[in-house]
Amino acid sequence: MWYDVLWDAFLDTLKLFPFLFVLYILIELMEHNTALGRPHSALSRRWGPALGAALGLVPMCGFSVMAAKLYQYRHITVGTLVAVFAATSDEALLVLLLEPTLAWDAKLFSVLGLLAGKLVLGIAAGYVLDLLVKGKPAPLPEHREHAHGEEHGHGHAHDEEHEHGEDHEHGGCACDELSACEHKKESKVTLYLVSPLLHALQVAAFVFAVNLAFGFLFFGLGEENVVGFMRGAGYWLQPLVCVLVGAIPNCASSVVLAEVYALGGIGFGGLFAGLIVNAGIGYPVLFKRGMGKRGLFILLGMAVFAIAAGYAASALSLLF
Repeated sequence: MWYDVLWDAFLDTLKLFPFLFVLYILIELMEHNTALGRPHSALSRRWGPALGAALGLVPMCGFSVMAAKLYQYRHITVGTLVAVFAATSDEALLVLLLEPTLAWDAKLFSVLGLLAGKLVLGIAAGYVLDLLVKGKPAPLPEHREHAHGEEHGHGHAHDEEHEHGEDHEHGGCACDELSACEHKKESKVTLYLVSPLLHALQVAAFVFAVNLAFGFLFFGLGEENVVGFMRGAGYWLQPLVCVLVGAIPNCASSVVLAEVYALGGIGFGGLFAGLIVNAGIGYPVLFKRGMGKRGLFILLGMAVFAIAAGYAASALSLLF
């Protein structure tokens, strides 16, 4: 029923909100160079892809959203972002573990195979990308460069030197292009609690809208039709079809992939491909704030990568 779609969208968003709130608190700490904010450098340097892939394995959709926001704010590299996206499986792992139709040996093979494969491929893809782009963080979206202070309720003008990362003095406080000025008039409660709360609510509203839209899409198409479409694709076309389903930015897509696999509708290669490209709400969040072209490029790259990984997994499953 339509009510169920609305309720599911609300619950999925509610589960994500604590991640968003904590994320924006951390971003404020990072941007103001506090002692608590400095450890984020581990995610932006040599250990970034490895740590990102490890975090992505945790069966929660919040990590892909957190990675997308950190990438927008230039706190992680594209390699770390892709490592998180590739390792993320949302709720698929839980569905496989709890699915009564799967024998325990099949569950063990499926879950361990997914975890190991996604971890290795996520780390490998992350480091290769960082080597290709020399580990540079994402460029700030244009309006982010000129109006970061606006998000906190104050607008600072930035000149060319500021855009190139040189620090400027604004009324006795040092700023760079990554951080807002320390405003003496702004209390710590406002800076580290109220502002993150408002940002988290804004993103949560956006996530709710996306969840609702794709929930209605699934409801309109009918889950049975989606399952039938995947089953009818044939063994060697399944990675392509599963990538299309997995790219849908909604937690339901990973659940559908896991359930169809458990029922024997798709092989492990199709499941693997669909879950490699699946990153929950990470893609729509990434497209926000002037990063549409870069986000689309990352999505297409992830799709090609997932298709190749799916065919490789299909070939290996035939051998073993």
